[in-house]
Order: sequence, then C-alpha cells, then structure tokens
Amino acid sequence: MKFFLKSRLLYFLAVVLLVVFILRQWPRPALRDTVASSTAIYAKDNELLRLALASDGQYRVWVPLAEIDPRLAQAALMYEDRWFYWHFGTNPFALLRAISQTYGGGTRQGASTITMQLARRLNHIPSQTVGGKFKQLLAAFWLEARYSKRDILEAYLNLAPYGGNIEGVGAASLIYFHKRPQHLTLPEILALAVIPQNPRRRGGMQNVNRSSAALSKARQRLWQRWVKQYPDAVQYKSEIEHPAYLKPASSLPFRAPHLTDLLVHGDLGEVRRGEIWSSLDLKMQSNIERILAQYINNNRALGITNASALMLDRESGEVRALVGSANYFDRVIDGQVNGTRAKRSPGSTLKPFIYGLALDQGLLHPQTILKDAPTAFGPFSPENFDGRFVGPISAQDALVRSRNVPAVSVAWRLKQPTLYEFLKSAGVSRLASEKHYGLALALGGGELTMEELARLYLMLANRGLAKPIQYTRSRYQANDVQVAATPRWLSDEAAFVTVDMLKTNARPDTGEPAAPAVAWKTGTSWGFRDAWTAGIFGRYVLLVWVGNFDGSGNAAFVGIKTAAPLFFKIVDSVRNQHLDPGEAVQAAPANLSRIEVCRASGDLPNALCKDRVSTWFIPGKSSIKVSNLHRAVKIDRRTGLATCEDGPDVSTEIFEYWPSDMQRLFRDAGMPRRQAPPTLDCGSSTTPAAENGDAPQITSPNRGAVYTMRLSNMTPLALRANAMAANETLFWFANGGLIGSGRAAIGLPWVPAAPGHYQLRVIDSEGRADAREVTVEFIP
Repeated sequence: MKFFLKSRLLYFLAVVLLVVFILRQWPRPALRDTVASSTAIYAKDNELLRLALASDGQYRVWVPLAEIDPRLAQAALMYEDRWFYWHFGTNPFALLRAISQTYGGGTRQGASTITMQLARRLNHIPSQTVGGKFKQLLAAFWLEARYSKRDILEAYLNLAPYGGNIEGVGAASLIYFHKRPQHLTLPEILALAVIPQNPRRRGGMQNVNRSSAALSKARQRLWQRWVKQYPDAVQYKSEIEHPAYLKPASSLPFRAPHLTDLLVHGDLGEVRRGEIWSSLDLKMQSNIERILAQYINNNRALGITNASALMLDRESGEVRALVGSANYFDRVIDGQVNGTRAKRSPGSTLKPFIYGLALDQGLLHPQTILKDAPTAFGPFSPENFDGRFVGPISAQDALVRSRNVPAVSVAWRLKQPTLYEFLKSAGVSRLASEKHYGLALALGGGELTMEELARLYLMLANRGLAKPIQYTRSRYQANDVQVAATPRWLSDEAAFVTVDMLKTNARPDTGEPAAPAVAWKTGTSWGFRDAWTAGIFGRYVLLVWVGNFDGSGNAAFVGIKTAAPLFFKIVDSVRNQHLDPGEAVQAAPANLSRIEVCRASGDLPNALCKDRVSTWFIPGKSSIKVSNLHRAVKIDRRTGLATCEDGPDVSTEIFEYWPSDMQRLFRDAGMPRRQAPPTLDCGSSTTPAAENGDAPQITSPNRGAVYTMRLSNMTPLALRANAMAANETLFWFANGGLIGSGRAAIGLPWVPAAPGHYQLRVIDSEGRADAREVTVEFIP
C-alpha cells in the first residue's frame, strides 16, 4: 500500500511537471507586454531628460531584471517572500499562519507571496474576501505554470505599487531618487524594497515628514535583517539612522522639451515606449538655451521675441542640441511649436548648394568672374539686397557677399540636376512643381524646415556624403559613430571647395574670417520674416533662426544683423567652454589642384595680366580658357588713336576690354575704367577682334522666352547687347528685316508688328553677329 501511494504520488508529480513543461513551451505573451509603459528619455550621458506617463496615466518604466541592482531584488525577497524560489505560487505555511491569525482573533494577515501579489495586479483581483483570495491563488498557480521564477520576479519589481500612480522600481527610482535602479545606494534600495507593502503611508505622494517617518521605520527593520546576513552593510548605519526623504513627482526634470516631444509622441516616425537614449548633449543643450534666452532678452526692443537652434555632430549626424523656441511655456510666442520642424523660407542659405552644383557641372571655379548687373530671366528680374550692382565679381565673393543676380545666373545654367532636382533628391518634402518656383527658388522661394536645411549642411561637412540626422543612439556605446551606406549628393571636390569658400566669409563683429575657421552663410526671407545663419565649425553643424511663428515680418529680421550675432555667440561659447574637440585637419581631395588665374577675368593669365590669384581647380571638370581681357594696343601719341603703324610717336599700351554693360556699371559706381580703343584689322587674315571672340552678345531679350504684350498698352521690348565699346553702333534684325540701329550702351526699343516667332540678330560694324529666338504673344 505504501509503495502504491508513493508511485501514485510520483506519477502525479510527473504529470504536473509535464503539464508545466508544455505550458512553458506554449506561446504566451511576455509579461511586460500586458501593461502600458511610460517613456523615459535620457541624454547622451544617461541623465534623465523626461519621464512621460503611460497611456493608462501611470508612471511605469519596465526595466529588465539584469539591469536592476541584484541587491534590490534580494531585499524585496527578504522583505516580502523569503521562500519565493521554493513554492509554486503560494506558501502553504504562511497561508495557514495567516488563516490562524486572521480568524483566531489576532492581527489580520494576507500571506500573499510575490507571485500572488503579481497575479492580483495583473488580473485586478479584489483579494479582501475569501472568494477573491481563492481567485488570487488560482491565478498565482497559473502564472507559475506558464512563466519562470525570473520572469515573475522581474514583473513584480516592475509592477509593485509605490504610491499614487507610481508603479515599479524603474519609475520609483527615477522619481524618488532621480536614478536608474542599477545606480542606487543600499539605503535607497532598502527604502524601495519596503514601500510596496504600504505604499500609501511610505510612498512619496504623501506629506514628506509623515511619509519619511513610516518609511524610515520600515527601512530600519529591513536593514536589521540585512546586516545579520551581510555584516559589511554596517558601514551604512549612519545613513540608515537618518530619515528617508523621497523626492516628489513634481521634481521630475523636463529638459529639452521640443526634442523629448518628438520622441514621446512619435513624430519621428514611430511611437516608442520604455527607455530611450537620445543623442542630446545636456551641457551643450543648457548652454545654447541660456545664450538664446539672453539674446532674446537683450533684443526685445527690436521686436525680437523668438528663435530656434539646432546643433549636429558632423561625423555621426547626431543631434547634440535642439531648441525649438525661445520659451516652451510662453503662449504669446506659441512656444510649444518646434521651430526646427516648421516650414520656412530659407532665404540665401541655399546659395552654397547652387555653387556646389556649378562646381560639379564644370560651370565655374572660385575665381570665375560672374556678372552682377541688371539682368532679366524672362519675367524674373532679381535684385540684390542692397539694391545695387557691383559689376564683375568672383564666384567666391558672390557667394560670401550673397549677391542675388550672380546666384540666379548660375542657377539658370544648372542642368542634371537643377537646384530643384537636387532638393527633391535630398528629401525636401512638400515642394511644389519646379515651374511654380522658377528661378526664385535660388533666393529662398521655396520652404524648408531647419532639419532639412541642416541635413544639407551636414552633407557639406561630410564632403558631399549625405547622412541622416540621428536623434537617438545606443546606450551601450557612448561615443560610437554610426556607419551606414550613404548616398553622395556632391562630389568630394565640389563639397570641399564650397566649404573652403564659405570659410572666407568675415565675422559680423570683426570684419575678418573667423579663426579657428567657420564656414557659414546667412539668409533673409522676403518680407523680413525669417533670419537665418547656418554653418560648420569644428565638430559641429549649427543652424539658428530668428523670426515669428505666425510669419509676421520685422525689419530687424536680417540674417547678417540678427541671426549671425546669435550664431557666433553660440560658436564662441562652445569653444570657450572647451565643448568643441576641434576639426580634424582634412586634406584636399586628390583630384583637386590649385592654379594661378588672372584676378580680373578669372581665366588663365596671358602675358599682359600682372595681377594674379591662386584658386582651386577640378581637372577635367572646371572649364577655363586663356584670358583676353588685357590687350596690347599701339597708340599714336599725336592723335591718341589706335594705329597699326610703328614709329617714334607710337607706343604700346595695355587696355582692359570690358563689355559695355560692365563699363556702365563701373561708371555708375564712380570707378570708370579707361576707355579701350576699337581693335583694328592690321592686315591679318583674321581680325584680332574675331580671334578674340569680340562679337556682340545679346543680353535681352532672353533666349527662347515667350513675351506677352497687351494691345492696349504696347510696352516695347528692350533689345540690348554687349560690345567692346559702349559707343559702338549695333544693327538689329528680326526675321531678316532691319529693325534699326543704336549704341551698345543704350540699346534699342522694339514693338513687333504682329505676334509670332522671331529670330533676332545683332551685327556690329565689323560684321560680327549674335542671334537668338523669341516668341511674342498679343492679348487684349
């Protein structure tokens, strides 16, 4: 009989174990997936930035058991369930003792194990009644059958009540001690271990003094048990004897609110819960917030009330600081709007990419001479910010001085890609059609977010390689650089030269280029609605914006006057506080050379050009020719006229042969150039003028343009062409018929006799010609 009972018992245990084994293998949800989680966001140094409520209104941060200090788990077991690893959901001895005490006239006891407490919380079981307690027991058995002891202990520690709407050691340690649970001291660990048994009296949601007294007594009792098992803990005696104070939930940090909003609300593409390690440098963030607030306070008299800033690590693309507005809590300025993600006109901050594309397409090099003169591009006639024209200007100077006409002229010549196609490929969102913007896109006619603009400057900083902006990073690799396959938007050479040109831009306060170098560019939108400065210095890419979120303009919103000073305050502060490790010396690309060019023409110098300058040159890509601006002319001193003869009264002089429109600009600027004499045909088979390509060049109307003329008000079309001499007579023809003649400096008005397609031709007195086609339409 005894053998029979023993065998039946063994059979029963085997069946139980088999059932448990099957249940453990059966698919089941992870316990952490059964509850909602808060979002805890940390800075780059693992300091807490923000703790957001879970969807059910609780503070609850699930922390894996491996990341909880083992002493905390051990203290919880010592205080709540010393036989946890030896029972199957309930402790029968403790249960019998509790029944005896509760119903035998003694103090009411619950005898709940950790598994039973977890079962009650997961299933919302009211366990004050006998029926409720029985349900709790069954639920505890079910948990033990399906989950391991490690799973159950982890879930208990993450769901234990800690007062009010605080659950689990993850949230409790962050709120009460501003630490993660693996960084707690022993007194803090013992405090957290005893709170769940009576969270109303011991938790931090009650009056501090009352809470501290109840908590201190319970902690003292647990410490006495602890020190018996671990005598070395006696070193904490003085701390244990002091009252236990917990920080209230109201003391939780709320730093970098615009960045944490992005991470909490899923605006970056996904809703993330749990713990998030951002790439934010908290010291950098606080520094920029302080500078920006001071700048706003010092300039309120100018109507400056709002600004945004974004700083990236150039190597990794990680966000080091993000300030979405001057004051997150200021409703007057709509402070909760994140200015780094708002669509705004970028002004002239896109010009570096126009010149970068032009370098790649072989249209220019830094010292190529561009024309800053009144120019019409169809119906679009751009003007410079200062309302003036400077005439010939190098591409580098045109970029750093932000001249509009040269930039539009270069953008007009871009092909495959155009500026619009480049922005589309760079991921700029919500762009209208290319036709909608026309050439105005070069001057900020479209809209970009600060984040999109930062991605373009990040590409420049990385020698043409596009890198994504990173808001988060691996918590285990504090100084990692994420490496991934990245597209190339500009060649290595074009990006390097563009940045090098931007480094010559003088600081607004000193009038000299920054040292150490800063590559930077300003922008001002139409109507003075946005003032920008974007740049690269040391290890960082920095963008600042000054304006109003409602789009209202202010004459003070000028990039060079408003945004640039703020930009350099941040740059100087970062360097003064040694927050910038500095830029590694970058060697020029192998396929990049320096050549000497004639300063005045930007071409290879001929023997007559004495003023020369060195510039970058991309072999096989940059177009260049020998300069013919300077020419030697024989002058008869008796008449002052050019001659082909030699003699004692004949001398050779050097003249600059500028086109007539450039001569006019020099004259208007008070810097007239010496008038060059007409070149003479001195008997060569080909005239020198023809050899030098001195044929007139039509500047108006535009090639292939369609001009609409109103019958009620026939405004003549202006026919203009450049010639070597301003007083030279030019003859104009339309479809082979003579229109008339006029001096190059003045041009010729023309009213077509009928609508249609016209071939216009201009011829000078030497028979040299230029032609282009236009279409004329008439409307009532």
